[in-house]
Amino acid sequence: MTGTTATSGDTGATGAAATSVSTHILDTSVGRPAEGVTVHLSVRASAGEIWSPHGTSSTDGDGRCKDLPALPEGTTHVRLHFDVEPYFTRKANQANAQQDAPRARDSGAFFPEVAIVFAVRPGEHFHVPLLLNPFGYSVYRGS
Repeated sequence: MTGTTATSGDTGATGAAATSVSTHILDTSVGRPAEGVTVHLSVRASAGEIWSPHGTSSTDGDGRCKDLPALPEGTTHVRLHFDVEPYFTRKANQANAQQDAPRARDSGAFFPEVAIVFAVRPGEHFHVPLLLNPFGYSVYRGS
């Protein structure tokens, strides 16, 4: 279910610019990108409809998912589901290997997953970064 990200110059079957989504994750507890987080992309054509899985990716060394597929025509809502618990488990295991690791801060994920739902308009690109730490998160529409 992995695809390629559409760019503003990509066009769909109708010749119109494809609607696309991208994301990246910054771990604000360490001021670094969050590598290796699985991200699931789901779509629907209107509020109340059932979500359709559309793609899966994993963040790279820069915390970015560069291969999410362009959205199908008629998509009005997108859901990005971030599996963050394995990322925080890896961080906690690395911290436990250090003698002076702060146990409370690196104790795992309070939020094991983050799901972000947002509305889209045809032909636009939507970049939705996730700012993450073990006890909170924030999102915004980027550029």
